[in-house]
Amino acid sequence: MKQMLTKCIGAIVNLIGVFSSKIAAKIALHLFSSPRRIRLKELERDFLMTAFTEEVQIGDNQIMTYRWLGKKDTILLAHGWESNSYRWKPLIEQLKALDYGVVCLDAPAHGRSSGKTFNAVLYSECIHVIAKKFKVNVVVGHSVGGMAAAFFQHNHPLPSVKKLVFLGAPSNFVGVFSRYVAMMGYTKSVANGMDKLIFERFNEEPEYFNAARFSEHVEPIGLVIHDKRDKIIPYSDAKDYEIHYKNARLITTEGFGHGLKTEEIHNHIIDFIDA
Repeated sequence: MKQMLTKCIGAIVNLIGVFSSKIAAKIALHLFSSPRRIRLKELERDFLMTAFTEEVQIGDNQIMTYRWLGKKDTILLAHGWESNSYRWKPLIEQLKALDYGVVCLDAPAHGRSSGKTFNAVLYSECIHVIAKKFKVNVVVGHSVGGMAAAFFQHNHPLPSVKKLVFLGAPSNFVGVFSRYVAMMGYTKSVANGMDKLIFERFNEEPEYFNAARFSEHVEPIGLVIHDKRDKIIPYSDAKDYEIHYKNARLITTEGFGHGLKTEEIHNHIIDFIDA
């Protein structure tokens, strides 16, 4: 049913594209950049309220942050698409028990942060501001949170950040875009129009936004964890990081899917942080 609805929306956008490819491309890009905001349940809110909370103004957005104090290094956790800081609860509890400081942020248009649109470039700027503000030493990013972390460290390297962890992270923007176009069934005209809008907005072609290639030049040591059966971000993206991010180690899992929210994964992360 969901797949049928997706294709129907794509067909409507394609029809609009017959009359105006630019309008159709704008609609397609807007849909691509508009996550569903998932309301926090009472139990989830209660857990997050055990942290020190602070809203940080970044551009036009109020970004909600959650902070648990610790005597060891400070770890920043960046969630992925249509998620929020609560997704990190089990890892937060393990890190707290080991006396690490923990900082989480809700991305723009996610959780309790403001905004209606989202992209990895915007997210990377938010990660930069929060990492600098709280003197973060390690950044852990899931999915687009990992891609945004790579963008951040490429554009704004911080001396305090010594380690990066990418969980199921896309390696390049072209792949993300092409999977979206295929999912929606957009015509080549609409897809090309989206590429043009990206260039108009960022003054760069979509090919430029390649997190794996950016990682060639970052100083922090890295850990890349990706599941062979990830149905959201293909395992080939992890191999891209393995090729380009020379200062990183790849751990391949099988059967954990895209979420990678298991004790085994958390133990890999903690072992890497402790080392």
